[in-house]
Amino acid sequence: MPLSYDLNKIKFATDDATFQRGVGLYESGQVTEVEAFGGHYSAIVQGTKSYRVSISGRRYQDADCTCYLGERGTLCKHVVALALHAVMEGKPLKAEEKQQVAEIKCSDKRELLNKDELVAVKKAISESMKYIKPYLGPSRTWFANQDSLQEGCNRLRARISELPVNRQTADLLVKLLLRLEKKLMGGVDDSNGIVGGLMGEIVNILEVYAQRDVECIKAFKPLCGIATTSFNWEDSLVRLYDEKRH
Repeated sequence: MPLSYDLNKIKFATDDATFQRGVGLYESGQVTEVEAFGGHYSAIVQGTKSYRVSISGRRYQDADCTCYLGERGTLCKHVVALALHAVMEGKPLKAEEKQQVAEIKCSDKRELLNKDELVAVKKAISESMKYIKPYLGPSRTWFANQDSLQEGCNRLRARISELPVNRQTADLLVKLLLRLEKKLMGGVDDSNGIVGGLMGEIVNILEVYAQRDVECIKAFKPLCGIATTSFNWEDSLVRLYDEKRH
């Protein structure tokens, strides 16, 4: 049975500390006695001592580990290490594959995206947005919903950090902010500030865009005169637009 997750899924759905520790175990050869059967994997992973780990081929988070975190149902580095072994089949990780984007970065690129690149970016954004969904259901599913929000935001951070700085991408990011605002107004439970935190980062990066290319400020026009937003995130961008206009 083929795996239903890949390296990106593991990266974006795992917190940075746990992911990096899992990478360390995988790269140092601590995943041993690996067995695959019926879409499931099991192994001995060496940590402070030897732990028996098993994961599902459908969701790597559906796992068992004999460490103290695993016994409490918490995702641990041993599970991540085995999941990495499953998707990489023992092959080494490249430097960029080991890096997570904890905060949006501004690229040094300036060129416009061509038609195919623009389509690909829009598709990646739409795919990431699917993880940012309303919380519907019993309280026991709340944590899974919050994990989904975090994964969606992490995917967006990585994609935004690759974008060139120009009016074209500024337009994309303003539209993304408005889509995220609509999500917040549509039942997304952001009590942990996961989506709001991402939106704050996008606003900050747009301010950097405005410093590097004043044409980007024109992209802020759709934010002028809109109804009050969830936390007035648009204020600084509207102010930049008003200052440029006058």
